[in-house]
Amino acid sequence: MSKYDVTIIGSGPGGYVAAIRCAQLGLKTAIIEKYDTLGGTCLNVGCIPSKALLDSSEHYHNAAHTFDEHGINLKDLSPDFKKMIERKNKVVDQTCKGIEFLMDKNKIDVHHGVGSFVDKNTIKVIDSEGKETELKTDKTIIATGSKPNFFKGMEPDKERIITSTEALSLKEIPKTMIVIGGGVIGLELGSVYARLGTKVEVVEFADSIIPTMDETMGKELTRVLKKLKMKFNMKHKVQNVENTGEGVIVTALDKKDKEVQFEADYCLVAVGRKPYTEGLGLENVGIKTTDRGQVEVNENLQTSVDNIYAIGDVVRGAMLAHKAEEEGTFVAEKIAGQIPHINYNLIPGVVYTWPEVASVGKTEQEVRDSGVEYKTGSFPMKALGRSRASGDIQGLVKIITNKETDEILGFHMIGARAADLIMEGVVAMEYRASAEDLVRMSHPHPTYSEAVREAAMDATGDRAIHV
Repeated sequence: MSKYDVTIIGSGPGGYVAAIRCAQLGLKTAIIEKYDTLGGTCLNVGCIPSKALLDSSEHYHNAAHTFDEHGINLKDLSPDFKKMIERKNKVVDQTCKGIEFLMDKNKIDVHHGVGSFVDKNTIKVIDSEGKETELKTDKTIIATGSKPNFFKGMEPDKERIITSTEALSLKEIPKTMIVIGGGVIGLELGSVYARLGTKVEVVEFADSIIPTMDETMGKELTRVLKKLKMKFNMKHKVQNVENTGEGVIVTALDKKDKEVQFEADYCLVAVGRKPYTEGLGLENVGIKTTDRGQVEVNENLQTSVDNIYAIGDVVRGAMLAHKAEEEGTFVAEKIAGQIPHINYNLIPGVVYTWPEVASVGKTEQEVRDSGVEYKTGSFPMKALGRSRASGDIQGLVKIITNKETDEILGFHMIGARAADLIMEGVVAMEYRASAEDLVRMSHPHPTYSEAVREAAMDATGDRAIHV
């Protein structure tokens, strides 16, 4: 029987990062993964494959709609969807093999199979052939992630009523698609197919898309996606989704409680994700989950059993790969006796449409609700020379500051490379910078980053130069 200092159940971004950090700190480490490949949802059926398809579809869309104005003439342009899927699979395969390499490099033992608790220091692993192995461990980190969520009446059949997993491997480009949910997953995958020619219609319960982000971002992204001919039905409550054999019928109640129906080839159910704890045997060690299925943890990410920790999608907070990575590092260092720290307010969120949306800190509504007096500054991307040169003129940068101290409270943007630019806001806020601090920093010209400085100028007074 193998004996470990730390055993991690789940090899997604939280799990494999925790394993590597534990190994770096001199702990004998094992990782358990139920599937044949490492990397969890993010690498296999989430972040990485979706970004591969987003990039492929954006290349095609640009070739079809913007190359002509750049002086590039094309003839008989058409998408080869099979090849896009093959490329996506290749990217996934390369990335997952990279995780295998990192496990070997850091001398981490990998056990494939379903891991479950026998007791607080014993984990049983059953592989795909039914072979059973027991591991002894001093500490355990639960990093089992999440799976697609759905509500009554919209149960996926994985044929016509699909989740994000199936949407990443369709055999055809649908002529029409209904997306239930106006959040990150639905909009990213919806935009993939909209770029390829699918008529996409979004059905959302809330009154705006990306409702957890700043309302200005939701309004601007709606305008952007409408240019892709995506349609939006807000304040609609889905009652039922039916597979008719050759398509789907989605029945919903509109904002006046009137029944309406939508028909399409496919229905993508994208109403978030839920923690995955099935088969862990939590009851064997006395760990309970909340009514939302989350494992309860304290400020040190410890469960009610002191030697068992939990991180990532399976615990409270935003379901983000980089949040899970931070928590994996945090727990590893905590176990090793260090004093780590996570500032959850400064974990950025990103929507990988094009243009991208990125946000960190408080939304304007959150600042307003807190009672703090504040100021806002914004700057449109279309006013930048760099944006006009590339043709990426959609979007804006919005900065929220404390009216009295000028400290940056929220940092929101939609525009080209916003996913990378948001780090300027993260760094500034980590060091409690003011908008004036950003103004005083030289930003290279011509770049998209100049919009950040101009928005900061606007937040400190009527000082923006190029608008």
